[in-house]
Amino acid sequence: MLVHPQFDPIALSLGPLSVRWYGLMYLVAFALFVVLGRLHARRRPELGWDAQGIDDLLMYGVIGVILGGRLGEVLFFQPGYYLQHPGEILAVWKGGMSFHGGFLGVLAAMWLYGRRHGKRFWQVTDFIAPLVPTGLAAGRIGNFINGELWGRPADIELPWAMVFPWVDAVPRHPSQLYQAAGEGLLLFLVLWLYSASPRPLRAVSAMFLVGYGTLRFVAEFFRTPDPGIFGTLSLGLSTAQWLCVPMVVAGLLLLAGAKRREVGR
Repeated sequence: MLVHPQFDPIALSLGPLSVRWYGLMYLVAFALFVVLGRLHARRRPELGWDAQGIDDLLMYGVIGVILGGRLGEVLFFQPGYYLQHPGEILAVWKGGMSFHGGFLGVLAAMWLYGRRHGKRFWQVTDFIAPLVPTGLAAGRIGNFINGELWGRPADIELPWAMVFPWVDAVPRHPSQLYQAAGEGLLLFLVLWLYSASPRPLRAVSAMFLVGYGTLRFVAEFFRTPDPGIFGTLSLGLSTAQWLCVPMVVAGLLLLAGAKRREVGR
């Protein structure tokens, strides 16, 4: 049975300034987006993306993910807490970012980018879809370092069961690492390979929706559920699982529509 290392959340201190691991993971995510984006643009030059366009995409995406992620956490998962502590809504350095909120924020940012740069919304989302999962993996590693979002109780015989001492002495699933491997690395490999060849418009975006929604839905069975606004609904599903259902349904519909358009050409 393993014990969480209880990392210091502060990676580096420079006088009164502190650099947190959680913030560094966001920087890693943004750097990977740029590197992978340029590789993707070079292997698919017909898509019409260059280094400047990718840098602009990152700027829009950063704003979308931070604003949307924080608002999603406030509205979807902890509205009661932040209603009582409104001053902490802006304290993003303490953690607490919702993927689903960040996802909606990025969609809005990509729509705005497309409007301002003369690109169709689905052209933009199809391009960025393979670039996102490595950033999700970095974020989950940040969650693990922070010691937050721990897993459900696990069988004591599970070789990688881990005790989070500040929670209790119960061995738990290191669900942050499950999610880093699933929604991060596995989803990246699937999308990177899928997007290497020409696909119908919307197909790559659809694969992201189906892949993320499915992998996150499964991972939630190993993660201690956040309370969330849907926490008391039936079927024993968490708020995140309920939010994943429309993602998968939308992805399947988009994928079916993309295939029909391809056949009809």
